Amino acid sequence: MGIHRLNHAVLFVSQLSRSVAFYRDVLGFRPIPMTPDGFAGAAFLQAPGSTNDHDLGLFEVGAGAGPSQAGRATVGLYHLAWEVDTLDELEATAVRLAGAGALVGTSDHGTTKSLYAKDPDGLEFEVVWLIPANLLDQAALDARKRIGPLDLAKEKQRYGGQTRGGVGISVPA
Repeated sequence: MGIHRLNHAVLFVSQLSRSVAFYRDVLGFRPIPMTPDGFAGAAFLQAPGSTNDHDLGLFEVGAGAGPSQAGRATVGLYHLAWEVDTLDELEATAVRLAGAGALVGTSDHGTTKSLYAKDPDGLEFEVVWLIPANLLDQAALDARKRIGPLDLAKEKQRYGGQTRGGVGISVPA
């Protein structure tokens, strides 16, 4: 089985309208009118620029649902990572996430530059920009062995704010 990419993720959320508003208003996802009959507590969303049928399914379990204990008291998914095309886009996403009170951290993983955030239910996700293959050097490859602070201004100066990330890595050259 050759896996090419993640097609979609499905999350259980406590309040559907709040989660739809977050993913729509903060990350730009578009609601897709494809909810099957009998699934009033579900929504399907597509990421900006995506060609997937949908990228995110949200299923409401109700306000009485407890927080996820994955990684603290139970096994479960830690986070999903979504990729952006440019460092300018990563920076703009950081501003929107911070404005929504959702940004919980940033890091430099050498070949990837990352934002970490939590949705209204506290489910964590990552937004990343990947150094394109033609700009990878030994310093970036060696830096994958550590997690450092992200300095977006420095990365934009080095790679350019509009340089398309992931080319030759996650995006065909």
